[in-house]
Amino acid sequence: MEPISRTLHSFDWITLVIFSSLLFLVVAKRYFYSRFLNFMILPFNNKYIFMYNKKDLLLNGFQFFFTFFQLLNFALFIYLAYGVVSDTPPLPPVNYLTILGISMAFILVKIFLQMGNSAIFNNSKVVTELIFKKLSYFNYCGLVLVLANIILTYVLPTSKVVVYVGILLFLIINTAGWITLIKNHQKLITSYFFYFILYLCALEIAPLVLIVNALTYRYI
Repeated sequence: MEPISRTLHSFDWITLVIFSSLLFLVVAKRYFYSRFLNFMILPFNNKYIFMYNKKDLLLNGFQFFFTFFQLLNFALFIYLAYGVVSDTPPLPPVNYLTILGISMAFILVKIFLQMGNSAIFNNSKVVTELIFKKLSYFNYCGLVLVLANIILTYVLPTSKVVVYVGILLFLIINTAGWITLIKNHQKLITSYFFYFILYLCALEIAPLVLIVNALTYRYI
């Protein structure tokens, strides 16, 4: 009998990432229980937006914990999805750290540029509200991605269906957020339509293109 060579990949570090992200979720629920319950129905009810749209929009504990929860799972989903879609062996764990770093830098730079834009045009109140609403819907996607990550890690590690469903739900939730945002600020957007289009191109579409190109160049 000839020996068969097998390559085993440890998922201990992935378990640690998922567990760490769930700790952020548990802490958010423990210390901000009422806010957590309202946040859970965000795509179906705007109560969360209306209740927390006026005070401590960005610098609050709940937003902090949920943003870290989302970023850990967002980066892990990209890491796992790439391996599934490209049909390649698992990437080294350091690549996950690279994706996580790029994702964090993307969010921080984007917020910084948006706040800088608000200072220039003297509309910080409106821009802060917009960032809060978009970040809320983005963070909510973490609930979808953590389930996708668990399934891709422990149940169906090669399922492209899970990857595509995860991407679809991510897009649906964020699109719902954009639709709500546009409806709530329809008059403002109509009055400054040119600036709105400029904002979309410069601070929404262009950064996404850059980060996709960066990841594509790095891993393909």
